[in-house]
Order: sequence, then C-alpha cells, then structure tokens
Amino acid sequence: MKAALLALAVSLPFAGNACAQTVADVHFLRGDFGAMVSGTITGDEYFDYRLGASGGQELFAELMMSDTNGNGTVYFNILPPGSDGVAIFNGSMDGNVARVTLPEDGDYTIRVYLMGNDRDAGKTVGYNLDLSIQ
Repeated sequence: MKAALLALAVSLPFAGNACAQTVADVHFLRGDFGAMVSGTITGDEYFDYRLGASGGQELFAELMMSDTNGNGTVYFNILPPGSDGVAIFNGSMDGNVARVTLPEDGDYTIRVYLMGNDRDAGKTVGYNLDLSIQ
C-alpha cells in the first residue's frame, strides 16, 4: 500500500506525456525498499527516474507496457552515477527485467525510451516500472 502511494506521488506531476530529458527522483517510503512508477513515452522522448543507492546493493527493475496506440515497445537502460549515456544494463539487448549489483555509491538513472520505427513514427506507449533496491 505504501509503495502504491509513493508511486502515485511520483507519477502525478508527470501524468501527461513525458518531455525529452524529463527527470523524476524516486524515494521509497520509510521501511519500504521498492515502488511502482508509471508514465507514457511518445516518439523520441525519454524519461529518467533517478534513485540513490550504495555500491553492493542489488537494483531490481521490471518494465511492463500498459497500453499503446499501435505495436509500440518500450525499453529501459540503467545508467551509473556520472554516466554520459553509457549504460550498465541495456534493455533493448538484455530484456525488460534487470537484477544488477551496483558497482558504486551514487545516483542511478533508469531511462525509459522507445526505439526504431516506434520512435520514428511517434508511437505513444504507456508503461509501469517496478523498482526496488536491496
């Protein structure tokens, strides 16, 4: 229940389409280690979710499509602290579920995006992103 409230609090300010390079900080409620966030991506937009973690912790992320205006497919990457776009997990190659042992302390970015024809044709894809750190 607490995670659902957090997800609602995180997603309400971003209920519309995400603009390119939009960032939302994800904070877990005291005593919780996870949250679900939701949104939509259109065309070449992407949405970054940022969360702090310590080296050695495990980050779990699972991305699920909730709706689309065609055959759209959504992806995510995990970027380490200070990354210039280089990912430690690439969803377009590794799938929609990640379990990554984090290499260092800092703010990690989970970037949600479209690729290929879906991006070029301006498809709109809704998604749910389940995140946890242990």
